[in-house]
Order: sequence, then C-alpha cells, then structure tokens
Amino acid sequence: MTKILKGKSVANSLMKKISEKVKELKAKGVFPTLAIVRLGDNPQDISYERGAVKRAFQLGITVRQFVYDEKISQGELIEEIQRLNDDSHIHGVLIFRPLPGHINESEICSALSPAKDVDGITSGSMAGVFMDSDIGFPPCTAEACMEILDHYGYDLEGKRVLVMGRSLVIGKPAAMMAMRRNATVSVCHSRTSNEDLRKLGQNADIVIAAVGKACMIKSGWLGKGQVIIDVGINVKEDGSLCGDVDFDEVYEIASAITPVPGGVGSVTTAILMKHVAEAAEKQ
Repeated sequence: MTKILKGKSVANSLMKKISEKVKELKAKGVFPTLAIVRLGDNPQDISYERGAVKRAFQLGITVRQFVYDEKISQGELIEEIQRLNDDSHIHGVLIFRPLPGHINESEICSALSPAKDVDGITSGSMAGVFMDSDIGFPPCTAEACMEILDHYGYDLEGKRVLVMGRSLVIGKPAAMMAMRRNATVSVCHSRTSNEDLRKLGQNADIVIAAVGKACMIKSGWLGKGQVIIDVGINVKEDGSLCGDVDFDEVYEIASAITPVPGGVGSVTTAILMKHVAEAAEKQ
C-alpha cells in the first residue's frame, strides 16, 4: 500500500527541536529574531507572512515586519537591507520575491549578509550548499525535501535520485544535498528529451519533482515502488491545489508520495524557523 508522506509530523518534530533550542538561547540572553521584508501588499506574500508570524510565535521567535512601498528605489532598499545587516538584534532576514520590475533582484540578494540569509537567496549561501560548508543557509524548500526523507527513514546512500527541475531555489540545491548524502543524482529539465526523461524516471529510486507545471508528471514517466517528493504547488481550473505529479495516476505505482497540499510546503516554514534559531546561535 502506498504511504502518504505527510508534512505535518515532520514539521511537528522540527518544531519540538527548535522550541528547545530557542529556550536554550533565551536562557543565555539571546532572543532569536526574524526580519520580514515585504514590498507592497501581494496577497500571497501576506498569506505566507501570516503563517510565518504564527509559527514564530509558537516557538518564541520574535518577528519584525518591514513593509515598504513597492515603488521604493533600488538604492533605498539596499540601504534598508544594510541597516538590517548591521542590527545585532536581528538574526535572520526573509525578503519576499519576486520584487517589482524596477528592482534588480540580484543586487538586492547580494546586499544581504549570508549570515542572516535564512532563506538561501545569496550567492554566499549557495556557495555553502555547493561547497558543503557552513556559509549561510540552504533554500528552505530544498532542505524541506531532505528533511522529509530523513524523517521517514529513507537513506539516500547508494540510491538513484532523479531531480526534475534545475532552479537555484529547489532543483540544483536539492541535487547537491542528495549527493552530500551519497546518492547518485540525475537532473532533468525543460531541454531533456522525453525518451531520456522516461529512462531516468523509470530507473530512479527517489524522484524530486520541481518543474512548476500542474500534474505534468504521469505514471508512464516513472517506475514502480518509487519514493516521490512533489514540490509543486499549482492551482487547477476549479481552484483546487495540485502538485507537479499527477497524484491519482502515480499513487497506484509509488511506494510513497508527498501530498499537495500538506506535504513539502507544510515543512518549509518550520525549516525557516530552524534557520533563524541556528543563525542566532552562530551570531
């Protein structure tokens, strides 16, 4: 019978550990604090922010919200980020993206100190992922994939892992983190031929799907008995949420699969808070 890898139990386990860490830090006079930087009033940003504030409150982590007019200039925003870098009472900074079109997103990411980059958006954090060093933090969603596999006892050593997608947010860091666990990793993308995609998909032990297209991955692309981590969050025409994997089709052949919603996404915010606590400990 196919196992549903729900994110709630993973997040709850993480929350318990984070809560203990926060208590230890507070006993030493360190109060973990997250700064949230938002431009304008994007409903999706506000929804995520509300969830992050709620989770932080549950853990005893302080959140300071910095909301700016979406017409703020590039220079002004960089000055604000530098101010957050210099504030010793702020340990982590989350910047909502994408930023407005007149803002050079790359420059904004570069302005943030990797030590406070709890969402893994700086080149310093990415270097840490690729060099297997302690610089910055990995992107939260990529780490959430690994946390789910670890929580449910899937050892990646010697396993064939297929990562579908090559973004810097999920695909590339997830591939590097899987290799760190001694997996043999393949990465496919929009230029991978259907023939190669099926060949790689059917021979993999674990598949991490992060292509950003609703129900794109069908059972014919995959093999039997695989563990499927579906990172996608897409909206169907009827307004319901779905992943990148056709759940109804793949459920019949997979040994385990994450649901959407209730899978990877529900772990991501917990990872963000874990990074804030770790940043406070390091700083």
